[in-house]
Amino acid sequence: MADVQPDEQPDEVATEEDAARPVNRRSKYVALLALVAGSGFTLLSSTQTWFSVHLTDVASHATTVGVAGSAAAPALTALALAGLALTAALAIAGPVFRIVLALLGVLLGVSVLISSGSALGDALRASSSAITAATGVAGDASVRKLVDAVDVQFWPWLAVVGGALIVLASAAVVVFSRLWPGSSRKYQTRFAGEDGRDASAVLGVSDAPETDDEEARAVAEDDTPAEPVVLDRDTAIDSWDELSRGDDPTR
Repeated sequence: MADVQPDEQPDEVATEEDAARPVNRRSKYVALLALVAGSGFTLLSSTQTWFSVHLTDVASHATTVGVAGSAAAPALTALALAGLALTAALAIAGPVFRIVLALLGVLLGVSVLISSGSALGDALRASSSAITAATGVAGDASVRKLVDAVDVQFWPWLAVVGGALIVLASAAVVVFSRLWPGSSRKYQTRFAGEDGRDASAVLGVSDAPETDDEEARAVAEDDTPAEPVVLDRDTAIDSWDELSRGDDPTR
């Protein structure tokens, strides 16, 4: 009779899962690192000088005004801090909550892009509050008469890069978060398969011990109640002594 080869399909599935686990963990770390980097770039940019405004001779109070990112785009600091908090929440969130947080991350990144892009699109308007604080002149028309030229620094472009990183990393979380490793099954005695069956059904292992069919039918047909087993005093003492020594008295 030909030998029956055991089914090796569960072992193959387990091997594939073990091989994919480091890749999934790496994708999680890359996404979180990108979110931290994007939020950090945005926060760093908001503390630096974005524009150098050169004033005309009419403005006797100052010749050059430096405009910080927090003045040109006031919302950047709050958005950057929210991005860092969102990254920390993503690291411990469950599968469903990850999607919600990732969508919020996309909104945060878009907000960073809109805020920094608006400042770059109209540097003079973004600098008006700093010019008013330096010269005491208010009003859009009056401020524009004082400005001779505006030099754009590197830092607002760093905010744009940070916003783009936040958007891309959050979108990656939406797509790939289902592949991220979940909670460990090390201390779980049973777990469900993809089709809802527990592990014993998936692997073809039954929890109940195998019994002889004829013996089972005989026990089922026997309606005679079993007589209680009565132990005398000496036997009970001997059993306790064996238990104290670590022996099994039922052997």
